[in-house]
Amino acid sequence: MTGQSINSTRHLRNSVDEHTPAPTHVLDFGKCRGTQKGPVFLIGSGKSARDFPIKEFSHIPMITMNGAFSMFADTNIKPLFYVCSDRDFPNQQPELFAAAMRSSENVGLWEDQFHGDIPRPSGSAYALKKSARLSTVAALCSREDALVRKLSLWSSRSRDIGFSKNLELGFFDARTVMYLALQLSCHLGFSQVFLVGFDMNQSVGRFYESSGDKCSPCGLDQHYESRILPSLELMSKQVVGSDFQVFNVSDSSRVPHEVIPKLSLDEVRHKVSDALQR
Repeated sequence: MTGQSINSTRHLRNSVDEHTPAPTHVLDFGKCRGTQKGPVFLIGSGKSARDFPIKEFSHIPMITMNGAFSMFADTNIKPLFYVCSDRDFPNQQPELFAAAMRSSENVGLWEDQFHGDIPRPSGSAYALKKSARLSTVAALCSREDALVRKLSLWSSRSRDIGFSKNLELGFFDARTVMYLALQLSCHLGFSQVFLVGFDMNQSVGRFYESSGDKCSPCGLDQHYESRILPSLELMSKQVVGSDFQVFNVSDSSRVPHEVIPKLSLDEVRHKVSDALQR
């Protein structure tokens, strides 16, 4: 091979390398466990989120999910975490998804997505995984305190209902991404969690979608009684306590006050102020 050919080959290789992004370095969730404290806002996609004064609370960490990132689009607020469990969302809302990848401090996706054709996140990347499904006997004998399960000798469905305090061990899927964000909040170490846009009203739709958008399927009505509400009830009875409190900022939420207490915006302001003064 002539010197000119070698130089041409080297130039082509360098050119390809310059335009080929380095693979995303994916971290284990153990790296961020227990790194936070105090209050956090979880920004969901219910219509009531439109009324939330996000800039007023910009000094408080925020976790958002799927298309609810649009709440941050016209602000300088960077979500502490963006999680997306909907594999189709990057195709349905590519610009919104790309903006979330650019602007979030941390991102949680399925591991194979980081190796696929999606925008590379500018922040740290964490790989989502579901908790292992156990037999009834194995679940009853389990000594893993970080995985809180609904146990029943008579119902196999109960094995899928639980709450993970440690996302290294995976998370429980309740058919709503907000429940994943709740488990993430506990994993990170937050003690007060405020849910924004947690309406659970399928007929009203998501605040960021318009009639011309390609919308994600919504299964709230299908799964509310069988998965969503039982998961929230388990969390309320077996996880919530003085060191992990959960409040609903949506006064129109379908979730009963007895399961997740509903707060007015003024009550939220007082609780946040008190938490920051401790």
